Amino acid sequence: MRRGRVLGALLPLTLLAAGCGIRATEVVEAGEPAIVQVAPAGQLGMVLYFVSSSTASRVMPVVRYAEWAENGSGSGLTYGEKPPAGAAKALGLLFAGPNRAERDAGLRSELPDRRIKIGVELSAQGVRVALNTQVTGLSEPARQQLFCTAAQARTADRGEAVTVTGTDGVIGPARCAV
Repeated sequence: MRRGRVLGALLPLTLLAAGCGIRATEVVEAGEPAIVQVAPAGQLGMVLYFVSSSTASRVMPVVRYAEWAENGSGSGLTYGEKPPAGAAKALGLLFAGPNRAERDAGLRSELPDRRIKIGVELSAQGVRVALNTQVTGLSEPARQQLFCTAAQARTADRGEAVTVTGTDGVIGPARCAV
């Protein structure tokens, strides 16, 4: 009788140890994350990173579009005053903050809201950004806004190292964590 109880108690443990027929496997490399073209045909865009108020200060990508339109100048491109032009333009728009639709969607910026002189140098070591403002006291979300926007302006995979120099020192090199 006692032997039957012991066997009855060991049976669930034996099944658990057997794993119900699931075999152990090695780690399977699946490659890089998917990259999706987000700009519809006929539009040019750049990706900026703002802070979501609803997800504990998580940095979120936003696509800003420049639309083709008849604007009388013959260029066919309208985007505020000037068309987007690389990393410096993307960072300028980032410092300008979210537009009304982005704010209505719960996005904000942790970067200072003022006109900043921006210099961008692209090299084999990554992106070097020079700003005429203090940078060492920026919050982590603000730093990620800078790193991700500058890296995205350089390459679509945000894998570039970014170094930001300000009036009070240097932050980075760092990579976008999004």
